[in-house]
This record gives sequence, C-alpha cells and structure tokens, in this order.
Amino acid sequence: MTQPTLQLQSVSSGYKASIVLRGVSLEISPGEAVALLGKNGMGKTTLLKTIMGYLPKQAGSVHVRGQDITKLAPHRVAGLGVSYAAQEQALFTELSIRDNLRLGLEKDALFDERFAAIEPVFPVFKDRLKQYAGTLSGGEQKMLLVARALMMRPSLVLLDEITEGLQPSVIDRIGAALLRERELNGTTMLIVEQNVPFALKVADRYLVLKQGEIVDEGSANAAGATSAIFDHLRV
Repeated sequence: MTQPTLQLQSVSSGYKASIVLRGVSLEISPGEAVALLGKNGMGKTTLLKTIMGYLPKQAGSVHVRGQDITKLAPHRVAGLGVSYAAQEQALFTELSIRDNLRLGLEKDALFDERFAAIEPVFPVFKDRLKQYAGTLSGGEQKMLLVARALMMRPSLVLLDEITEGLQPSVIDRIGAALLRERELNGTTMLIVEQNVPFALKVADRYLVLKQGEIVDEGSANAAGATSAIFDHLRV
C-alpha cells in the first residue's frame, strides 16, 4: 500500500483555550492535489498552521511520508520537504526578488537551475531579480510567494488563499504554475481556497471544512461538485 504524503489523525488544535479544529482526519496520496474549501472562520488557515507546527496539536497526530511531525518545530517540518505559502504576506519586502526566492533553497548554487524551471510560468520576474519585493504589486507578491514555495522542490506544498484579491489573468498564471509543477515533479498539494472554480480546476479532490470539522468531500470532476460545495458555503 502506498504511504500517504500527508496524514492527519483526529487532530484538534486552536488558540490557547479556544478549540478551532475538532478531530480532523485526512489523507493525501503522493502527487495528489486536494482543495480545502469553506467560509471564513471555519479553521482552514488554522489547519495549515497546525500542520506546519505554528500551532500546537491538542490532540491527534500528523505524519508526512510516514514520519511523525506532530511535535516538530516549523523549520524542521520545512526541512522534511514541506513548503508553505501563507495567506498573510510572508515576503521580506526590504529584500530583492532574488533574495526572497533564494530563501527556499538549501544553497545558492541551486538558484539558476531552480529559477530556470519556474521562469516559464513566472516570466514577470526574469529581468527584475534585483527589484525589492516591497515594490511589487499585490498580484506579483502572491506570485512570488508561490514561486518561492516551488523553488524549494517540495514533496508537499501548502497554499493558503493564494487567489484572494487577484485579477483573473494572475489567477490563471498561478493555476498554470501549479498544474505544471504537478506534471513535472509530481508534487503533492493541499490548497486552501474560497475560489471554488479555481480550486476544482487544479485539484483532484475537495474537502469542505465547517466549524472545524470536515463535513463533505468528493472528486473535483464529479457532476454536481460545484453546487454541492456552494450549498455548504451558503449555510
């Protein structure tokens, strides 16, 4: 049996005395992309932060490729090949585009090779590597976050609301980058989104999170998937 890239077993977590996630269990297979959908305040970002180790698990366990990461610090989780594009702006705005991208690498010698791999889908950065990240538009900063996550060549990418506030052309470019990454490198993805059409386009399966619990799941290509998801989002 193939070992899951990511496995959560009855995970509960939150902020001090406030429980947000309530016994969440899920598995993502190698090379699979799963979209986690839900309204604001349902626990989606909390789940990603819990996986990464930014929030303590109050119950349950998390495994990445069979290794127990339940109690690991974020830098050690990242060291196991997990990259995280956070919803909050996580760029170093006073550093250049190149320096921000470099942060996803183990050593500088890998930069040219890794950048050449992502440049076709992020050509906007090709001649601007010395530009400060803080001078980029909102859409360009989101693309830089995704590009940095992919530069790491991760086995698992966690993406949090990467299309929020973006114009359609930028969303299309990010979607193309994710699909290309999966095709070339077989990267596993957990994609937190509220943009349902985007999520279903880039994912194989969807999960719906409501009040800290997974209440529905299904194939992204299934007939009626969109209407089923919107039924949950309206309630």
